[in-house]
Amino acid sequence: MLEPGIDLQTEQLLPEEYKSLYQIGRVIIQEHDVATALREIFRLARPAFIFDNIVLYDRQEDRKLIPTYARSLGRGRSKEADMDWGETTAREVMQTGKMVMRREILENELNSAHDERLNQRDFLGLPLQAKDEISKALVFIRFGGPPFLQKQIYFAWLIAEHVEKLLERRQLVERVAALEAERRLGHLQEQFISTVSHELRSPLGFIKGYATSLLRDDVEWDPQTRREFLTIIDEESDRLTEIIDNILDSSRLQSGTLPMNFQEVLLAKMLEVFVQRVKVGSFDLEISSNIERSPEIILADSARLVQVLDNLINNAEKYAPGSVVTISLNWEAERAHITVRDTGPGVPKEHLEDIFKRFYRLPEHRANVSGTGLGLYICSQIIQAHDGEIMAESALGEGMVVHIYLPRQGISVSSQ
Repeated sequence: MLEPGIDLQTEQLLPEEYKSLYQIGRVIIQEHDVATALREIFRLARPAFIFDNIVLYDRQEDRKLIPTYARSLGRGRSKEADMDWGETTAREVMQTGKMVMRREILENELNSAHDERLNQRDFLGLPLQAKDEISKALVFIRFGGPPFLQKQIYFAWLIAEHVEKLLERRQLVERVAALEAERRLGHLQEQFISTVSHELRSPLGFIKGYATSLLRDDVEWDPQTRREFLTIIDEESDRLTEIIDNILDSSRLQSGTLPMNFQEVLLAKMLEVFVQRVKVGSFDLEISSNIERSPEIILADSARLVQVLDNLINNAEKYAPGSVVTISLNWEAERAHITVRDTGPGVPKEHLEDIFKRFYRLPEHRANVSGTGLGLYICSQIIQAHDGEIMAESALGEGMVVHIYLPRQGISVSSQ
């Protein structure tokens, strides 16, 4: 804080003023929200130092002044929109780097005594430093009162010094948060590269190995072996495509660029078709269903909803092979309720809030089950894009159930 250009060292504070400063100091230590802290600081300061308006100006990179905090505490609260909020004073403070005092007396165009007092305005502007440069100005405004006395200027300077400390702490907290975010981002990037590299290397290894074997000139493979090798290559190519698609979808979802084609969808029929498809698929699962038939239509991207269900079935096959998976649909008052329930080993409750996060994988499955940790994240983002909700319930040894809620549209086939 720069000292004003007058001698303040001889000023002495009254006991109540010391008490106000002590309380202000406690606010700075205890209150983490800057706006709340400023409001409390100025509330505590006003009984000892009378002012009507207070404004904190911030100089932007383009040199423009922006009021980042403003409050009316006294006269003029009923005419805030018409008040001069001290921008001229703040600009002069920024230009000179010094305290500025100004008095303005406007021509009396109003009739009431109250309004006459508003025409006399005293401004006290104080510079605030950040990183050894003047970046902010604190302006006190008083209407219709005596000029600011030296003792009051000294108290205002002490208040500004406390505000400066508050803002310095905020910058420090923001910098620490930014550094922590960078550290976490770096860790996520390393984890992502490691996970993706591992997941891509596995199918690529199979494809390369079996393709190289088929190309050997010194071995004559029988038709059955050749077909077996080609089947493995085909399956691993599909797995590779799935991994790449998940990575691309995850990136598009995070950036908000994943295309969605919303149309009217007969949800019950869509689920019945899906169940029939997975029943004839080569899944190590027993598929059952309990779908409440209804002619009701929802607005959805059917391909993306099927992608969600595919991910859930694939997840069940990975983590609950051989279990019974039941797909259900019930209609509630304002939403459709889809459940996908398995009878597998379940998931510890402490992990349920994390399994829909990007790249998250259960620690006990990382070594023995392949995956990028993107499947359930993609599910959650697609359902959120439908204005729906997705959540999971589970307990060890009791399987897991995933709940999907989609808003009803109140439209049925018969009403079309």
